[in-house]
Amino acid sequence: MKSFYKHGIISLLIAAIITLSGCASIVSKSLYPISINSTPSGAKITITDKKAKEIYTGTTPANVQLNSGAGYFLKSSYSVKFEMDGYDTKTVPVEFKMDGWYWGNILFGGLIGILIVDPATGAMFKLDTEFVNENMQMKSVNIDDPSLKVFGYNDIPGSWKEKLIKLN
Repeated sequence: MKSFYKHGIISLLIAAIITLSGCASIVSKSLYPISINSTPSGAKITITDKKAKEIYTGTTPANVQLNSGAGYFLKSSYSVKFEMDGYDTKTVPVEFKMDGWYWGNILFGGLIGILIVDPATGAMFKLDTEFVNENMQMKSVNIDDPSLKVFGYNDIPGSWKEKLIKLN
């Protein structure tokens, strides 16, 4: 009976070690939400990964889930491109960094967590920022360009609005 009890405890300990072997994958996650906004809102956004593969297309404001891992021991990185008529196009990087919980594997997860679980799931990385809020800049006017530009009231800077004269 003691032998059965002893083997049962050993089996339970082995199962616990295998199940709880990745410290960062237990405490952290591999899919992170990010909030993307622009001023003015309604800008078209395109998110691409580091291989230039399009991950998401939409308009601001947007909430998107991004994977932290890009492969075994590889962290993800993304680019968010903001586009809007009458405004300069902007591209903003979104980076992931090493998650401090990954080093908890030294104490809790062991080699299985360090070499297999956390690198394979991407949980060894975390999002560097939880939101991107970009101020769009109006395209500069080229004096040599003889074309007429028409702007809506909501599309002009506040300093221009002060100089407007109301017509009846």
